Amino acid sequence: MSGPALADIRACLEGVIPAVLATCDAGGVPNVAYISQVFHVDDRHVALSFQFFNKTRQNILANPRATVLLIDPRTAGYFRLHIRYLRTESAGPLFERMAAQLAGIASHTGMEKVFRLLGSDVYEVEAIENVPGEPLPPPPARAGQLAALRLASERLARSTTLGDALNAVLATLNDALGMRHALILMHDEPGQRLYTVASSGYPTSGVGSEIRVGQGVIGVAARERTPVRIMHMTNAALYSQAMRSSFERDQPDLEPVTDIPYPGLAQPHSQMAVPILSAGRLLGVVFVESPQDLQFGYEDEDALVAIAGHLGATIDLLQSCAEAEPEPGTAVAPAGSRGATLQMRRFRANDSVFLDDQYLIKGVAGAILWKLASDHVQQGRTEFSNRELRLDPSLGLPDVTDNLEARLLLLQRRLQEHGPHLRIEKTGRGRFRLAVARPLALAEA
Repeated sequence: MSGPALADIRACLEGVIPAVLATCDAGGVPNVAYISQVFHVDDRHVALSFQFFNKTRQNILANPRATVLLIDPRTAGYFRLHIRYLRTESAGPLFERMAAQLAGIASHTGMEKVFRLLGSDVYEVEAIENVPGEPLPPPPARAGQLAALRLASERLARSTTLGDALNAVLATLNDALGMRHALILMHDEPGQRLYTVASSGYPTSGVGSEIRVGQGVIGVAARERTPVRIMHMTNAALYSQAMRSSFERDQPDLEPVTDIPYPGLAQPHSQMAVPILSAGRLLGVVFVESPQDLQFGYEDEDALVAIAGHLGATIDLLQSCAEAEPEPGTAVAPAGSRGATLQMRRFRANDSVFLDDQYLIKGVAGAILWKLASDHVQQGRTEFSNRELRLDPSLGLPDVTDNLEARLLLLQRRLQEHGPHLRIEKTGRGRFRLAVARPLALAEA
């Protein structure tokens, strides 16, 4: 393929300026139309959004070759792509990525009721031409992306706990990449949901808030195992209001009081979610957003995918190290709990736990806390190990991917936010202590 490479003109594919598609019917009669989205698939392929069965669509099915005129929004330079239609995808990662971007473009242009993705038409790029003109000089190359990746790698390499690793990623996003609003969520595979374990840039942490797999930018990225990026604020329910709704509101059998508010921006204009993968398994999602349009481009996506990959490998490594620690002996709780009794109540239906009538946690993390508190009250124990939790069938941990460290971190942070009277403190690799400052009284419902 002659001319510039497709990777060199990715800025033209952000959907900032509509492209022009030229097709011909079987008799050679041309047709020209504006198109809202040309999507970068890889170094040799692009995808066009199929939204209507119109003249363009009829021509493509009759004659698979077409040209696309692109404009670089930074320089006003023109490029012409010679493309050949290969296939249409109506589901899967590519389709979902394009659907999310199209939702943002539609809302930005007031076309929410008109734009609806029916399919992703995949084309091979046979040639790229520089169209003669007088473009502006290109802006200076953005510096620091590679340095940011190095910083993230170094920080993750020094991490000895999951909390360290999550803090390392959030600090790098903020300090080195200017991504001020970020969330990290872990995957609960049996529950088909994601729960927040760390955040930065929000008034409240939102630790413990949940999003269903497949819901919103975060949920779609998790379900399809692919990055999802939106460059404009969208009014599409799938990517905005629905995402802000709690998981429980769709679960009529659960008490609404167990909702932990999602901490995201009220009106995000740019969003990007990248799955955390390791050995083909989904571990969670890294999510960033901004109140400004056009904040996250292809290079930001590249950087976040690399960081999420490092994080996934680090999580797996930390979990394997924790499992290698020998079983500690049980210990009797030291005397020292004093003051008013701390009331802990558990609801068996969903393992939700309340402290002094305030909701704290539910699900597997709630079951873990209840076991720790029960052992403390009945046996005076304060010292515990990850291994014994993994061997306890009453906790309902999955056999293969239990994410125990993530659930303990979630529990630890929820307790920190609740108050100083009940805490989880790490005492070594794979070991921790339940620190109880007030007498505990347990009740079940």
